[in-house]
Amino acid sequence: MKFEEFTLGQTFRTSSLILSRASIVEFASVYDPQYMHLDEAKAAEGRFKGLIASGIQTMAVSFKLWVETGAYGEEVVAGTEMNDIRFIKPVYPEDELHVEVEVTGLQERRRSGIVTVRLSTFNQKNEKVFSGELSALVSR
Repeated sequence: MKFEEFTLGQTFRTSSLILSRASIVEFASVYDPQYMHLDEAKAAEGRFKGLIASGIQTMAVSFKLWVETGAYGEEVVAGTEMNDIRFIKPVYPEDELHVEVEVTGLQERRRSGIVTVRLSTFNQKNEKVFSGELSALVSR
């Protein structure tokens, strides 16, 4: 979508994705090697009573699902900002995530514009697990 096609308050809902135990461990092994993401026995004794996904992985999956809606298409130039990132609830192996997206800001530029959206990610129980705001430069 071109910048002019976005409207304040416009909403989108993404498809869903199931985070497998293997994908949680694989991601954490490379990007967030902490026990709660890698060591099942130690994680079982911890606060969350089991292995959980890295918040960074949850954020990345949320962004992936948003991009896959195709709303930006070829019109996106670059991301410009991320704000108000919140990891609200843990994400466990086999949780199914989807994202609800709302356009919260539109800022015109000469040949483009900044589109700001709030991503709200939910699990299969409709519990919010992540939220964050991101802005992208989009062609006019």
